[in-house]
Amino acid sequence: MNQTAAMALLLLTGFATASFADTGTVSVVFTKGGFIVDVGGGQGVLTFRGKRYPFTVSGMSLGLSIGASTSKFVGRALNLRRAGDLAGSYVVAGAGGAVAGGAGGAQLQNANGVILQLSGARIGAEVSAAVGGVTITMQ
Repeated sequence: MNQTAAMALLLLTGFATASFADTGTVSVVFTKGGFIVDVGGGQGVLTFRGKRYPFTVSGMSLGLSIGASTSKFVGRALNLRRAGDLAGSYVVAGAGGAVAGGAGGAQLQNANGVILQLSGARIGAEVSAAVGGVTITMQ
């Protein structure tokens, strides 16, 4: 096989694989609180290909953190091939803060290649500069 044919095959294979991936919408309510170590959890719903899939969210972060907040996020889940791809651990690193209804957002990725793009409001008072992780479990 010559180089041109090989390159064409690779491109077609790449596009065919990408075409199986789809986008879903997510809504999550996540509550956390603590001093130095934040612990939180919540629930959400993935809407994917016309069906709703409930899930739970748990997480912990370690670093400078004081206060408590509830976040209501909505957004997109990219690169889904099936609803179960949403499950897994998402590693997050960052610094941020919210006081009395501030806005927040995040972009996270798991080992399945799913990217969550979330934004929403936080209610409560919290200041953090932490590194943490979030785990999603399908119900």
